[in-house]
Amino acid sequence: MQRRQFQIALAALLAGRSASSMATEFAPVLPGRRLVFPADHGAHPLFRTEWWYVTGWLSTPDGAAMGFQCTFFRVRSGIGEDNASAFAPRQLLMAHAAIADPKLGRLRHDQRVARVGFGRAGFATERTGVWLGDWRLEQDGDTYRAVVQAKDFSYALALLAPGPPLLNGVAGFSAKAPDAVHASHYYSRAQLAVRGSVTLARRQSPVTGRAWLDHEWSSALMPAQAQGWDWLGLNLDDGSALMAFRMRGLQGPPIWSAATLSAATGQARGLLGDEVLFEPLRHWTSPRTAIRYPVQWALRIGSRRLQLLALFDDQELDSRLSTGAVYWEGAVRVLEGGSEIGRGYLELTGYGEKIQLG
Repeated sequence: MQRRQFQIALAALLAGRSASSMATEFAPVLPGRRLVFPADHGAHPLFRTEWWYVTGWLSTPDGAAMGFQCTFFRVRSGIGEDNASAFAPRQLLMAHAAIADPKLGRLRHDQRVARVGFGRAGFATERTGVWLGDWRLEQDGDTYRAVVQAKDFSYALALLAPGPPLLNGVAGFSAKAPDAVHASHYYSRAQLAVRGSVTLARRQSPVTGRAWLDHEWSSALMPAQAQGWDWLGLNLDDGSALMAFRMRGLQGPPIWSAATLSAATGQARGLLGDEVLFEPLRHWTSPRTAIRYPVQWALRIGSRRLQLLALFDDQELDSRLSTGAVYWEGAVRVLEGGSEIGRGYLELTGYGEKIQLG
């Protein structure tokens, strides 16, 4: 009963219906605020929402490919901030983890949620360090370590960043709408070299691969007229990288589109509006939720024409026991001129119910 009440309270919070949350003064995202490292690798507890999001492609010694995801969400609830009790849910942590294994044909995934405290869940503010039970994402310089022990899979991965953070938007100020209110502080770390192990069906295999890390924090991310978003992070074979997203409206054209294209040298340029066009080419309908997702895309980035192909169709992730959302989170190949030029991940939200996020 206590867990169910916690989930109901969390759902109300994420839907923006908590009166105490609405009365809380969350830190604003402001243009011109310079990101400073390593401090900004850590948590920003005065902001409403924050996530560290790692995705990538892995290969086993026999050449088999699979995708993986590890995401930690921090939410400042606005509840109990004047309450000295350790039980007050001032800060909440949620986590999702998944393996996209073509041999299975659907995601292996798990989720967790807890209030911060009692040694069970917490975060660091001076570097990336977030944990929920025995799940953790920790940073030591330019190396990250992701450890997950889930119900039917586990992994322990070391991820090495080859260069400095990639700042999205304008110096890390990433607008989500034409106004200056709906925005996040946002950076990525692309082309992460991965080594570690994955355990499936009680069989552990060494793996290598490439990954992507996003760190984003905000207090007003979703415009009221938004239904959801489409996002991608791609590691290209020539050493370059691409982040692109669009915020979809309840009806009509997208509210906002943006991208960051980084050369292998690290030099980056931002694109906006008509320079970033998503066109769905093929859809797949989930047999569990009946949600219809676009799983093949044409993507225009400036003068370039790319195509995205899902590793396999059924990469739906049901997180209704933690964040309350059902979304598609999938490994994709990227083609240009008919040839594969890279790999990455695609996230599709709000294709069922409107996504609820502060």
